[in-house]
Amino acid sequence: MEQRHLGRTGLRVSRIGLGTLTWGRDVDEHDAADLLKTFWDAGGTLVDTADVYGDGEAEYLLGRLMDGLVPRRDLVISTKAGSVPDPERRVDGSRGHLLAALDASLARLGTDYVDVWHIHAYDPATPLDETLQALDIAVGSGRVRYAGVSNFCGWQLAKAATWQLAAPGTRTRLASTQMEYSLLQRGVEREVLPAAVDLGIGLLPSSPLGRGVLSGKYRGDATPADSRGASDHLAPFVEPYLDDTASRIVDAVTTAADGLAVTALQVALAWVRDRPGVAAPIIGARNAQQLTAALSVEALSLPDEICRALDDVSAPVHRYPDHDWSTL
Repeated sequence: MEQRHLGRTGLRVSRIGLGTLTWGRDVDEHDAADLLKTFWDAGGTLVDTADVYGDGEAEYLLGRLMDGLVPRRDLVISTKAGSVPDPERRVDGSRGHLLAALDASLARLGTDYVDVWHIHAYDPATPLDETLQALDIAVGSGRVRYAGVSNFCGWQLAKAATWQLAAPGTRTRLASTQMEYSLLQRGVEREVLPAAVDLGIGLLPSSPLGRGVLSGKYRGDATPADSRGASDHLAPFVEPYLDDTASRIVDAVTTAADGLAVTALQVALAWVRDRPGVAAPIIGARNAQQLTAALSVEALSLPDEICRALDDVSAPVHRYPDHDWSTL
């Protein structure tokens, strides 16, 4: 698999990443082992997790598999901290919480460092410089090699990255940002992606298949019994992308796939993988068969005319201040 630099850093990652959101909940240890081995055999290196995935079970499973299945040195492990299950406070970006969460993640993963550590979300109740100091401490201690953020909007990302760049050599520059991005969700193109490109930050798109909808499995009124849409806890996650607008985009993706003699999944994944500023989409698969189907996109590059057609049919409505004010 082709390797790409993560932002403006020397770290290279596979241009497709493996996500573990459902590990320890919907994906058991046997399936997780098959997924990781399939990914590694295909040349994949970037594995993304978080301390709250499966209440920590995802990290624990990944740690066990690195211990006996795939060498730690062959993987680029990305994890996150700051998201808290407590309904009273979903995000905690305090230095104390973040560093304690990092130590707990390292223990579950069975490693003394992670390659990339992300702040899971912006915490308006904690001074941003305190949150970012946790990144500096983690990198300075050797427990983290590269740092990033997740779910920061445009101004938050720009503020954080600029703060880190203001004292080169003493603060850790941001290597990456993880945000949802697909043909069904192009909101990052408004401010986040331009900021990331300008500041040398690599984008790691989550849900690059539109939460599974871009695979075409939900066309019409279909809801496969083994799909996320049929799951009690994931159905609300999928439901926003089952409207008429999404249906038109899925139809266009399917038409493009038919014309290229490939699958809708391959078309949707190739589109986001090759967008400017994207380092590696993070894909979540339920089993090795699904993952193999996704990884087959490696040989596919979409023709320019197909990209333009998909851009047009999925284009979000951006007016002022993005639009030329003189024409308003």
